[in-house]
Amino acid sequence: MNNTTIKSQAITKYIRTSQYKSSRVLQQIRGRSYSEAKLMLEFMPYKTCKIITKTLDSAFHNMQQHLNVNKKQIKITEAYANKGPVLKRFQPRAQGRAFPIKKPTCHITIKLEV
Repeated sequence: MNNTTIKSQAITKYIRTSQYKSSRVLQQIRGRSYSEAKLMLEFMPYKTCKIITKTLDSAFHNMQQHLNVNKKQIKITEAYANKGPVLKRFQPRAQGRAFPIKKPTCHITIKLEV
């Protein structure tokens, strides 16, 4: 293979979880190889790991469409979570009051490189 770098990315939008909870997991896999990150995500106890694994697989398959690459050579160059729109709901309370509930969303971006 030449000195050309192959890049791919995958973006998952409107995930029903907080940006901070997602970025805590993404921080652990940033800079690692694809196979190592998959193994780490498999054993982490967080809900967002399942979504991040799907996004990571999507980025990997986007890369494999162009060229058949070894999984051990692929590195995660960028992995971050941006804040999405907040769903605003209300919980009825005593004496006709309403209590606001904010349900955060986020967008997850993963970029791979060989």
